[in-house]
Amino acid sequence: MSAFERYLSLWVALAIVAGLALGQIAPGFVGFLAALEYGSINFVVAILIWFMVYPMMVGVDFSSLARVHERPKGLVITLTVNWLIKPFTMAALGVLFFEYVFAPFIEPGTAGQYIAGMILLGAAPCTAMVFVWSQLTKGDPNYTLVQVSLNDVIMIFAYAPIVALLLGVTDITVPWETLVLSVVLYIVVPLTAGVITRLYLTRGARNPAESEAKVAAFTARVKPFSVVGLLATVVLLFGFQGDVILDRPLVIVMIAIPLLIQSYGIFAVAYWAAKAWRVPHKVAAPCAMIGTSNFFELAVAVAIGLFGLNSIAALVTVVGVLVEVPVMLSLVWFANRTRHWFPLEEAPIRTPRRKEQS
Repeated sequence: MSAFERYLSLWVALAIVAGLALGQIAPGFVGFLAALEYGSINFVVAILIWFMVYPMMVGVDFSSLARVHERPKGLVITLTVNWLIKPFTMAALGVLFFEYVFAPFIEPGTAGQYIAGMILLGAAPCTAMVFVWSQLTKGDPNYTLVQVSLNDVIMIFAYAPIVALLLGVTDITVPWETLVLSVVLYIVVPLTAGVITRLYLTRGARNPAESEAKVAAFTARVKPFSVVGLLATVVLLFGFQGDVILDRPLVIVMIAIPLLIQSYGIFAVAYWAAKAWRVPHKVAAPCAMIGTSNFFELAVAVAIGLFGLNSIAALVTVVGVLVEVPVMLSLVWFANRTRHWFPLEEAPIRTPRRKEQS
């Protein structure tokens, strides 16, 4: 991880300050950018989101799905946590805190927006930054790639229905057209572009190692655009949200509390399940990280598409960016210091020996 990535939380914090300042200094310019939209999709933010997502999608190799049958324990844990537990616990925490605990401190009628932002985060497991967390915990890169690829395939089909289900449960009207359009724009389109780019880069490669080297070299060149897109999006979002935040700065703290509980709680569930099932550490750490981390680029994009640039839901997803990096770095530290809890490798499958005939 580069120094810039290591201090990503600092750069996000500076981007937040820059966004707040921009909203106060040049409100007309911010309003002009906010008006560049069609069907609740802002053109400027859409371009920035593509900058964020595309470099990550180039690294996804769907041919790795052919190996899903190998060492299935890590996949079972990842998929169970990501799709059967995490979205629902995030929604439950949102209801608990914003319908009850923080209800006296927020504007009447806004609880649903806070809950919606949390749902959008909780239903989108990480697809890119997990490669960084896996590397920092000495995870198995091939297995991590299988996990990410399988989650991406599931996300294409499951994200919209899960979000719609949970938003419906919390009595928020679901604009299906916008939700599906957001999934197409921010998952299907960049994923397709990433697959095409990967095929182009790896043509003529003599072996898998050479293919991965070409992909790695390309993603290294375009990765700065991803970070720039993220920081520029944060600047814009906080520029649009400036008045709300400056009037009520404790909103950020209130949003961060349930997000922190969710992050550490989900990691504990996945990590202890892997320990109990005797999954090797190089698989256990990444499979716990995937569930803990979020595909916040998608969550930000869908929140903007569903509720608008100035919505509290969009603010919640941006605070998720601010919270996630320090949380994940603390979990990397913990995972590296508990490596001895896990076996080095999974026990091989033993085939019963046939009894010799007399």
